[in-house]
Amino acid sequence: MSLLSDRITADDVVAAAPFPLLVARGVLDPLAAAALGEDFPRYRGAGFFPHAREDCGPAINSLVDQLTGPAFSDALGELLGIAQMSQYPVLVTICRALNLRHGTIHTDSPSKVATALVYLNPDWMPSHAGCLRFLRASNDIEALACPEIRPVYGTLAAFRRTDNSFHGHLPYQGERHVIQVAWLVDAAAVDRKARRGRTSRAIKWLIGRIDPWFGKGRDKDAAHLG
Repeated sequence: MSLLSDRITADDVVAAAPFPLLVARGVLDPLAAAALGEDFPRYRGAGFFPHAREDCGPAINSLVDQLTGPAFSDALGELLGIAQMSQYPVLVTICRALNLRHGTIHTDSPSKVATALVYLNPDWMPSHAGCLRFLRASNDIEALACPEIRPVYGTLAAFRRTDNSFHGHLPYQGERHVIQVAWLVDAAAVDRKARRGRTSRAIKWLIGRIDPWFGKGRDKDAAHLG
């Protein structure tokens, strides 16, 4: 069964400047929400971790298969101005929760071609915290390139990586379910990032309760651009 809608439609935003981006809603089957919630991985620790099939139930694994398939990749790439995006290897990472240190302004590394974020939260609090922002500047979280994106079920945010593809969100701590799909320049980059992600997961498991304290006092305009 397909968990994705028949085609990607950018209902709200498709923009070429300041960098190619799109925002679409309703990309997931509403009837799949319960199964996807039940099958979402129960990570210990906050942040993004490489997708491992054994961590997830069948609905999440099926969705990952569809998000990484050539049909989805090429359809999304066409909207972002990337021909045959399925030629690029894919890395999938999944986040269940964030700490206050997450979400600082950044562009993604040059090894990434494009990134898509699919949100699975049933609803979101009446706050700007944790809402993704595409930005026109590297030092101002208020310099919005389009309206901020609430991370609610079925919302897709995607962008082509450029030297000015700035994005981030206001500090937030708590559960925030999202699947991230990144198309990378080559298989070596996928392997390198996957290894780094597994190491990060082990470290977060070890430091346990003190992890949420890191970055608690970060400025809302903080960035990591290196």
